[in-house]
Amino acid sequence: MERKSLDEINGSVDVPNVYQSAFWQKFLAYSGPGALVAVGYMDPGNWLTSLAGGSQYRYQLLVVLFTAILIAMYMQSLAIKLGVTTRTDLAQAIARRLPTPLRIALWLFNEIAMMATDLTGVVGTAVALNMLFKLPLLIGVLLTIADVLVVLFFLHFGIRRIEFIVLTAILVVGAIFAIEVCRARPEFSAIMDGFVPRSTIFTNHSELLISLGIVGATIMPHNIYLHSSLAQSRRYDEHDPKQVKETLRFANWDSLIHLFAAFIVNALLLVLGGTLFFHAASLGSLEDVFFGLKNPHIVGALASPLMSWLFAFALLVTGLISSITSTLAGQIVMEGFINIRLPLWKRRLLTRAVTLVPILIIGFMINFNEEQFEQLIIYAQIVLSIALPFTLYPLVALTGNKKLMRPHVNSPWQTVLGYVLASLVTGLNLLVLV
Repeated sequence: MERKSLDEINGSVDVPNVYQSAFWQKFLAYSGPGALVAVGYMDPGNWLTSLAGGSQYRYQLLVVLFTAILIAMYMQSLAIKLGVTTRTDLAQAIARRLPTPLRIALWLFNEIAMMATDLTGVVGTAVALNMLFKLPLLIGVLLTIADVLVVLFFLHFGIRRIEFIVLTAILVVGAIFAIEVCRARPEFSAIMDGFVPRSTIFTNHSELLISLGIVGATIMPHNIYLHSSLAQSRRYDEHDPKQVKETLRFANWDSLIHLFAAFIVNALLLVLGGTLFFHAASLGSLEDVFFGLKNPHIVGALASPLMSWLFAFALLVTGLISSITSTLAGQIVMEGFINIRLPLWKRRLLTRAVTLVPILIIGFMINFNEEQFEQLIIYAQIVLSIALPFTLYPLVALTGNKKLMRPHVNSPWQTVLGYVLASLVTGLNLLVLV
C-alpha cells in the first residue's frame, strides 16, 4: 500500500469544520504551508536577479517581477487543488501513470533538480558566513553539513511550529529590507512607474536577458511538489464536498498571501538595487552589494556597516530556512516516484553530501574565488530551468484529468491558461539557456 505523502505530517493539523462560523480560526488554522513555499521564492537566485535588475534598469523591471509571481500563484493553486482533492502529491500522481523505466528516469532527473535547489542554499549560506564572520568559503561550505541538526531541531516541534519559524524568518527578512529601502528614500512615483510595461524589455537584449532571469529564478519545480503535499497537512473530511471546497479556498488564500509577501521581499531587493546602485556600481555578486552598502563612494551618506551586516544576516536566514523546504521536497520526490522512505536526517545528509562533492571540486578549481563561486547559483538556475517543463506540463495535465479530479477538474479555460503559462515559462527559460 502506498504511503501518504509526508506521512509524519499528513493530516496532522486539525481545522474547524465547514459548518462552524469561525472565519479567523479557520484562516489561522489553514495558514502556514504557503510560508514554507514562499521561502523558495526568496532564495539567492532571486536575490541576484532582483538586485541586478535594479542596478541596471532602476525600477523598470518591477512589472516583470510582478508578472512572474502571478504565474507562480496560478501554478501553486493547481498544485494545491491536486493535493487537496486527490490526497496525493504531484510525484505520486505522475508515478502512478508511468512505466517503471520512465518513472525511475524521471525520479533521477528530479533528484538532480532537488540537488540544484540545495546548491543555492549551500552557496548562499557559505557566502553569508564569509560576509558576517570572515569564514573562508571552504569552511562555510563544510559547515552547512551541520544544518542537518537545524532541520532535525525544527522538525522535532511539528509542522505548525516549523511554519511559525519560517513565517517569522520571512517577516525578519522583509523588515530588514524595508528598513534598508526606507533609509535609501526611493521616489515613490518612480517605483509605481516601474509597474508600467515597456517595449524595451523585448527590444533591449540586455534588459530582456535580466527579465528572463527574473522569471526563471521565480518558478521552481520543488515548490510545486512541496505545495501539493503540504496542502494535505490539514485534517479535514475529504468525503464532504463542502469541506473540500472550503479547504481549497483557505489553502489558496494562504498561498496568495505568502507569495505576495515573497513578491514584496523581491521587490524591495530590486528597489534597493535601483535606488543605491543604479549606474553607481556594477553588481556582479552578492559580495558587491555587501561592500557597496558600507562604501560612501557608492551609496553616499547612507553607507553603514549595519546596512551591510543586515543584508548578510538576511541572506544567512534564508539559506538556513530553505534547508527545511528542500529537505521536504526531496523526500516527496523520493517517496512519490520510487516509494523509498528515509528518515529526514538521512535524507538531508545524503542530499547535502551529494551536493557538496561538485561544489568542492569546482571550488578548488576556481580557488574559491567568491564572484566565480556565486556563479554556481546561476548554473543551478539553469538545471532548474531544464527540469521545469517536466513539472508544469504534468501538473496541468493531471488537474485537467476528469477521472482523477472529478468535480474539481480544470475548466477548459483553466487548462488552456495552464498550458499557455507553462509554455511561456518554458520558452523563456530556453531563451535564458541560449
